[in-house]
Amino acid sequence: MGFRTRELFLVLLPVLVLIAAAFALAYQFVEPAPPRTIAMSTGSEQGAYHRFGKQYAAALAKAGVTLDLKPSAGTLENLARLTNPGGGVQAALVQGGLANAEQHPELASLGRMFLEPLWLFHRADLVIDRLVNLNGKRIAVGPEGSGTRPLATTILKSSGVTSDSAMFIGAPAEDAVNLLLAGDADAVFLTMAIESPLVQKLLHAPDVTLFSFAQAEALTRIYPYLVRIVLPAGVVDLASNIPVQDVSLVASAATLVVRKDLHPALVGLLVNAAKTIHAGPGLFQKSGEYPQAVDTELPMNADAVRFYRNGPPFLERYLPFWLATFLDRMRIMLIPIATLLLPLVRIVPMAYQWRIKRRMLHWYGQLKKLERQIKADHASGNTAAYKDEITRIDDAVSVIPIPLAYTDQFYTLRAAVDLVRQRIANIPAQ
Repeated sequence: MGFRTRELFLVLLPVLVLIAAAFALAYQFVEPAPPRTIAMSTGSEQGAYHRFGKQYAAALAKAGVTLDLKPSAGTLENLARLTNPGGGVQAALVQGGLANAEQHPELASLGRMFLEPLWLFHRADLVIDRLVNLNGKRIAVGPEGSGTRPLATTILKSSGVTSDSAMFIGAPAEDAVNLLLAGDADAVFLTMAIESPLVQKLLHAPDVTLFSFAQAEALTRIYPYLVRIVLPAGVVDLASNIPVQDVSLVASAATLVVRKDLHPALVGLLVNAAKTIHAGPGLFQKSGEYPQAVDTELPMNADAVRFYRNGPPFLERYLPFWLATFLDRMRIMLIPIATLLLPLVRIVPMAYQWRIKRRMLHWYGQLKKLERQIKADHASGNTAAYKDEITRIDDAVSVIPIPLAYTDQFYTLRAAVDLVRQRIANIPAQ
């Protein structure tokens, strides 16, 4: 190891140790890396929630994150999984009107994703123009655990229809449709997209009528999570004019809900996927109308709001997801490092210079000491001892390792040694 390298090493070693200590301290406050696998509770494997879940899984896979889809009976089971810390689920699509901040304080919303119409089909031979007419009827309101059941029973109750005044049937959607077509049920509630085969089947069934919510506007005022939508005449089948007239419906907005402890980077991935998956036009929404960064039931996730407003973080726009998140997490490390490096940029060269000068100053001190001794003992004439000492100093100075940048100072020291040697030589012999 050369002299210059050794000197730099000795100067930089404590600096590097100090920086490493600061780095270790700051690392304690760095957010952990996002997990590579998260779970999402969806719904029936034949339903829209699960279909959308597959699209989310494909989007997250491009960023190297695995989205494990867990089918369920519906929204209520999704919420139960989310609120259970040991449930292993971090995200779920949830039907509007079934979650609130008071009952689910551990959950946050990533916004409204799309509208879910509430369909009410009934036998064509029944005259039902208001919900109250369903009293005494056999009504399929959805199975336990589904989102349809609490929404349907809540709306029915507001019109005075309860399980005491009507027969509620808890059959799954497909079974409920078959019961209606067979005449074993008088009405059936469904919460699903118009493209669903079950909805299409009932829309084209000659013995079934789609109920028009004449009081839809009133329901939206009573239940703020509902919106009024219209199914235009003939939109299902123009040739057959299905439906035969405009039909008023109510719909709730499906929400993407996550646990509040979900890593912010994964929140961004989910929002980015949602903006791609749900942004297209539909029968009940315009292009770009959804997703919406708003929720009247659960608090919006703060990271999601920033993502909606500003888009992806700067690094994620140009770098792979994992590299971008790593660099973003490391930003906190720059604070102590920069705090140390700024003064060290000036201190390190000064320390290096001090170490070089310190060697020469030592021998200047030796020369000064010898001169004081000569002055004090000028009468003794002990020149032999003085010559031995100056020779020792000269030999030591001649082998001092000095960088070229300090050569002028080195030869100034050598000149001082020669000056003292000359003074010794001029001492008169006794």
